[in-house]
Amino acid sequence: MIIVLNDRISTDEVKNVKDYIIKTGARIHESEGTEKKILGVIGDKRDLDQMALEAFPGVEKVIRILEPYKLTSRKFHPRNTIIKVKDVSIGDLEPVLIAGPCSVETEEQITDIAREMSEKGVKILRGGVFKPRSSPYSFQGMGEVGAKWISEAAKKYNLAVISEVMEISDIDTLYDYVDIFQIGARSMQNFKLLKAIGKTDKPIFLKRGISATLNEFLMSAEYILSEGNEQVMLCERGIRTFVEFTRNTFDLNIVPMIKNVSHLPIIIDPSHATGRTDLIIPVSLGGLAAGADGLMVEVHPKPYEAFSDGNQSLNYDQMNDLLDAWEVIRESVLKLRKKKIEEIEKNVSDYAG
Repeated sequence: MIIVLNDRISTDEVKNVKDYIIKTGARIHESEGTEKKILGVIGDKRDLDQMALEAFPGVEKVIRILEPYKLTSRKFHPRNTIIKVKDVSIGDLEPVLIAGPCSVETEEQITDIAREMSEKGVKILRGGVFKPRSSPYSFQGMGEVGAKWISEAAKKYNLAVISEVMEISDIDTLYDYVDIFQIGARSMQNFKLLKAIGKTDKPIFLKRGISATLNEFLMSAEYILSEGNEQVMLCERGIRTFVEFTRNTFDLNIVPMIKNVSHLPIIIDPSHATGRTDLIIPVSLGGLAAGADGLMVEVHPKPYEAFSDGNQSLNYDQMNDLLDAWEVIRESVLKLRKKKIEEIEKNVSDYAG
């Protein structure tokens, strides 16, 4: 439910509306439009009477939201969410580039990659230390020692760190080592983990499950936001289909769709979406042109020696090719993004009615 307040409402009148809502046990999410203030109501609204709310002085109208997701909805939060991580703004005009190995293997390996990525202009270093694998016999990650290595490498080259948590105990283990917590595709509907990580103060990188619908994806994000953490970015990393020539199927459609219905940033992961280095560059460019707020790619100095996912990791020369290709379309993409941002700003008051 959205309550639109007119621009002449007094402070006491706003308080009266809020007090009425709070008495029902519902929670309030406030948002400012260009001309109007919006109160979003979260929780069990059975005791809220729409006609009674519309009778309050200063209330212009009450709108019921039919979508199951509320806090992730652009109706509740008309403007794009911009997440600050060190000197990086995720969801702003400039798409962000996240790069690094599938897994942290040695101190030398991650330090070398951090140096190389820093020289290429990458701002966020990825690297798994707890690795969810399909086979129990595959490399499972270096654990906390790997977290120390990636943290030290990132500090040396002034990079932010993103790494995956697989269970609730990982949150405390990784807290001092990473800047962004990643929730992997396999954990997208681990609701206890989502609730726990929603209580933290770090940005969350939520990957789409391999068969998750748009609603299911956004509802998982809703779990995190409902616990108080509003720093959520979404990641499209491919879904499972009948296609056999790629690891997964990259769902390009969801990128502009997310931008339409949600205010959260959407990042693409062409490495997992394709599983093929020869497809990473074209898929990256397509996703960025479609409106993605950034991309995450796997990079390794010697992919053929990687402990995991070497077949979908770019080497340093291929990473240069990706950056060169991005520069070719960068100006055009930024023009499209600027136009979209201007449209959103212009229509903020329309979201409020």
